Amino acid sequence: MSDKLIKALGYDDQIRVYVIDATDMVKEAQQKHDSWCAATAALGRAMVGTTLLGATLKGEEKLTVRIEGNGPVGYLLVDSNGKGETKGYIKYPEVDLPLNEKGKIDVKGAVGSEGMLTVSKDLGMKKPFVGQVPLVSGELGEDFTYYMAASEQVPSAIGLSVLVNPDNTVQAAGGFMIQVLPNAEEETIKAVEDAIAELPLVSHLMDQGETPEKILDRLVKGNNARILETMPVVFKCDCSKERFKDAIVTLGEQEIQEMIDEDHGADAVCHFCRSTYHFDEKELEHLIEETKS
Repeated sequence: MSDKLIKALGYDDQIRVYVIDATDMVKEAQQKHDSWCAATAALGRAMVGTTLLGATLKGEEKLTVRIEGNGPVGYLLVDSNGKGETKGYIKYPEVDLPLNEKGKIDVKGAVGSEGMLTVSKDLGMKKPFVGQVPLVSGELGEDFTYYMAASEQVPSAIGLSVLVNPDNTVQAAGGFMIQVLPNAEEETIKAVEDAIAELPLVSHLMDQGETPEKILDRLVKGNNARILETMPVVFKCDCSKERFKDAIVTLGEQEIQEMIDEDHGADAVCHFCRSTYHFDEKELEHLIEETKS
């Protein structure tokens, strides 16, 4: 089954609910970065959270989330857009840690509990919208939740979950985002809080075959939800040789000449998808001509 995200309203349109199955997306990220267990869980949660935020955008609008804590994975960088296309990068993917005191993957230990979560949104304006908050837990679900409340003033609850196998492969990944709308009654908020408290980990539910629709029913009980849209979500990188060519031109004539003299060519590797683009001497000489023009 391919990944998807559903958008719904619940309790007579008093709350907005997004539920996502991102298993294949996170699997692909793990394979591309060859990440170990704790790093995979951190990267997967960051990608699920960013995709949920991205789903609030329109089409070509996009955002970048950078999470930089004091843990051993270094920083995480995730891009997503309004079409459910997401790519993710982790600086140090070879991180595994003992399970935490609850017997779960130690994402907080991998990310660190001190640092910043920064969201930069490109909404087609002259300048991007940038919001930044300190990390409040390092578990990432709470950190995305805090970002929504502190930076966007939207009371939300965000749950992120990645189930990683002993061999570092991804078994399941998913999450949810619930936003309380201005007309929400206290009774509704209490019902939603109770439902979240009772909800098992989303990745465990998905591993048992539950769909986003079924998880929506758990979050909004009594057939109180109205699905507005179902959209596919995928790992997608928009890198290209053309983009790397433009980047090499900005290095200037001297540095490109050094590539020719010392290495007789250059290989550019995409951080996000690990694709490699080779430039031979002739291509680099053309780029030197471009720097002059």
